[in-house]
Amino acid sequence: MRKTLTAAVAAAMAFAVTVPASAQNNGAVVRTDKGLVAGTVTSTYRTFGNIPFAAPPVGANRWRDPQPAAAWQGVRDATTPSPDCAQPAALGQPESRTEDCLYLNVTTPARNPARPRPVMVWIHGGAFVSGAARMYDARWLATKNDAVIVTINYRLGVFGFFGHPGLPDSGAYGISDQQAALKWVQRNARAFGGNPGNVTIFGESAGGLSVCAQLASPRAAGLFHKAIIQSGPCATTFPGQESGWRSREDVEKLGATQPLGCQDVACLRDLPVAKLLEVHNVFTVPAYDTRVLPVDPAVAQKTGRMHRMPTLVGSTHDEATLFIAMIWPATVPETEYRTLIAGQYGENKADQIVARYRVNGNGDARDEIATVLTDGSWACTTHDTRQQLGRRAKVSGYEFTDTNVPMIFPDMPEFPGGYKAYHASELPLLFDFGVPLTPGQQKLSNYMIAAWGRFARTGEPGWHSQVQSLAPGAITGTDFARDHQCGFWSSTM
Repeated sequence: MRKTLTAAVAAAMAFAVTVPASAQNNGAVVRTDKGLVAGTVTSTYRTFGNIPFAAPPVGANRWRDPQPAAAWQGVRDATTPSPDCAQPAALGQPESRTEDCLYLNVTTPARNPARPRPVMVWIHGGAFVSGAARMYDARWLATKNDAVIVTINYRLGVFGFFGHPGLPDSGAYGISDQQAALKWVQRNARAFGGNPGNVTIFGESAGGLSVCAQLASPRAAGLFHKAIIQSGPCATTFPGQESGWRSREDVEKLGATQPLGCQDVACLRDLPVAKLLEVHNVFTVPAYDTRVLPVDPAVAQKTGRMHRMPTLVGSTHDEATLFIAMIWPATVPETEYRTLIAGQYGENKADQIVARYRVNGNGDARDEIATVLTDGSWACTTHDTRQQLGRRAKVSGYEFTDTNVPMIFPDMPEFPGGYKAYHASELPLLFDFGVPLTPGQQKLSNYMIAAWGRFARTGEPGWHSQVQSLAPGAITGTDFARDHQCGFWSSTM
């Protein structure tokens, strides 16, 4: 026991630092509910990274709801961002084997606020199997909106959404992690100049779906007050799917069939990270029928079993170009177009779809397939989310339509007609990804950042159209449902 305690003290001292009085006076040191943290201060902003919001989910805590973080003595070094949660390499993101990853980052303006600032909590995307809080440089959102921005990690893939008959609440640990971070915000927002009574959660892709999950979770009541769903509509479905979510029973069955060589939970908890990463991408969907997520969010949206609050729901105009390029990196002859559509949507619907979405004669069917998938699986489900949530709460909409935005994912193949406003293409206008923006894109970036900040303060983004089109020099209302043929999809599907 003494040896264990000694090791724990040594570990605690490893991140404790001595901070000069000058740093304590300029806002570099903040007292959280677990101890002091020392961040980085510039003339315009402050950043604090690697702050624990839960205990390390390792050993007995693997596949367990997040447990309280331990307090520490001294001052914790918060000058580096949070580590990446365990995940394989993907789309330029390096592999990580770090299970101890339940940390968050905070960015604020440098000056002290006259009154508590709105708080915006970012939930990253990555198909629930990849991504990290540290990828999102939130300085623009913080300084231009006089807001506190928190970016959070959560367990991914097999670590966050694994299911097994011997595990309570299988398949939703990553959603519980997000709530643990939101509870941290409630306890600590004021210490960073934020208002715990005005918290907006926002996320893109899997982060947008996570916002849907929190809207549908009774346990999230009171943890946030506004929501932004970016390219993650609550009832997202793809060809052949009935729902974009899985039941706990189905996730448990899936987990029990994996070739991990274990017959019980104790054995599973002893497996090395590298072994679990072999099945990481099998577990890409949060489970409902759990305590944190009792109802399928698609059903909750339809039946009104969602927290009712101002919500901003949007997407990009050409969501699926990115995914189609990943599935088919080389040319797909137009002669194969109908066969591929029939394989995805069935013979009965194929003729209707190919008649509506005709090939353009460029010799490559990938752009047509991308338009079909964009409309059927992304745009019209986004429209549906706006319509259904809008029956009971104030809902605003946007569509990002810049066709020349820089590509943020490395080594992507050529795509017919270009990627246009691809999935995640709005992100470099909200966060500093270090990619060059044209003067027009910079102006649009400023407009979007102001709109997101205005929404966080007031629940209104600042436009009156149901859906605002966002492109350089073309910020205007749009007939979203007609553009994406949602009448066709509602009658066909």
